[in-house]
Amino acid sequence: MKFRSRRAQRWFDRINDSHHIMWFLGVVSFLETIIVPIPIEVVLIPLMALNRDCIWRLAAATTLGCLVAALVGYGVGMALYQSVGVWFIESMGMQSGYESFQTFFDQHGFVAILALGIVPVPFQIAMITAGAAGYPIYLFVLAALIARGIRYYGLAWLILRFGSRAEDLWRRHAVIASLAAAAVLIAISLGLQALANRII
Repeated sequence: MKFRSRRAQRWFDRINDSHHIMWFLGVVSFLETIIVPIPIEVVLIPLMALNRDCIWRLAAATTLGCLVAALVGYGVGMALYQSVGVWFIESMGMQSGYESFQTFFDQHGFVAILALGIVPVPFQIAMITAGAAGYPIYLFVLAALIARGIRYYGLAWLILRFGSRAEDLWRRHAVIASLAAAAVLIAISLGLQALANRII
């Protein structure tokens, strides 16, 4: 993988050669989920492409970092919504997105968290909303795990399948693919809910 900046290339090479690459990805995933606006795929895809022998472990480390961050966000929503939660939403300019998601969340809960974890929308909204609403934490973790697992393990599969073309495919089709995946999961989840309601 070649970067335009020599400094960025040296930094990437150090990370790629490090014995702490798993920890690095976990921390970066944590930060991206909490606050950093730069998508982790910028560094994750090149690292996966150069380390295919441990690509599934890279996906696992990234997913785990995201889950830890999601639990922190959930805790903020549950215990500190009126202070830290409101401040964070306002400082990040998420007021309209938060209000729109809250309506969706009130109606569909698990499906709403699942959808927001897949589409390219800040996941902080789902974390804080679920915590503030007292949504069952095990269901929140399950939804986050499924959504982010699809994101990161899907990238791993993409790289194994398409090799060097994976980054270009991600840049060109990431938004459409994530929206399509979210739509499919929402349809399946709502269908299962409807079926369960009929049976019960």
